[in-house]
Amino acid sequence: MGQGQKGSSNKRQDKKKRDESPAPDDGNKCRVCRFPLLVALIQLLLGVAVTAVAFLMLAISPSLMPRETPHWAGIILCLVSILGFILYCVTYVPDERTSLQFIVKLLYFVLCIISLVVSVLVMAFAGHHYTQTSSFSCKQMGEDCVCTLDPSDPVARTFTYEGVSDCEVITGTLTLYFLLQIVLNLLQALVCAAAAFIMWKHRYQVFFAGLQIGSPSTQQLHKV
Repeated sequence: MGQGQKGSSNKRQDKKKRDESPAPDDGNKCRVCRFPLLVALIQLLLGVAVTAVAFLMLAISPSLMPRETPHWAGIILCLVSILGFILYCVTYVPDERTSLQFIVKLLYFVLCIISLVVSVLVMAFAGHHYTQTSSFSCKQMGEDCVCTLDPSDPVARTFTYEGVSDCEVITGTLTLYFLLQIVLNLLQALVCAAAAFIMWKHRYQVFFAGLQIGSPSTQQLHKV
């Protein structure tokens, strides 16, 4: 009789511990809205957009320099988003203390910071070239378009764009592409900054201290 009461008492204590333990994530919640899946999707879309606009700019004239066609910034962001998808899959492995998950988290955080810096550089280059092309005075010379900032100055620096049949493309379309690159990379920088902040706050500033030693009624998992 005593053993039966003791067994039922142990069952009640175990049930109480389970009730006081942290509640698991609700499986009915939107999985797309969970970090880092949503952020990775946005990063992928922005990376593809930046790369596509860069190749459209390169199609205007093959003489454009790599800093003027920042497809490399979009490719880097696409790689960051792929790593975010991997991190999302690794996060839902039951054992969250694996070295693989730690490495992926660290790489994702570092690449987000790198992509943030790259986006700022692209915005600086695009802003500079946008200012230049907005003030260009161009004239057609064969299959090339020769532009200058001050047509009245005979020794002013000239910019030659090869393979351009209409100079309006340089002063109009190319200028619009530079402005679009500024906007896309600004969004890219904000998303990467948000991802890095979330990783830092929720993944590296929260550590489990383990089970508190005490009575069963106060035994629970604490965060510090």
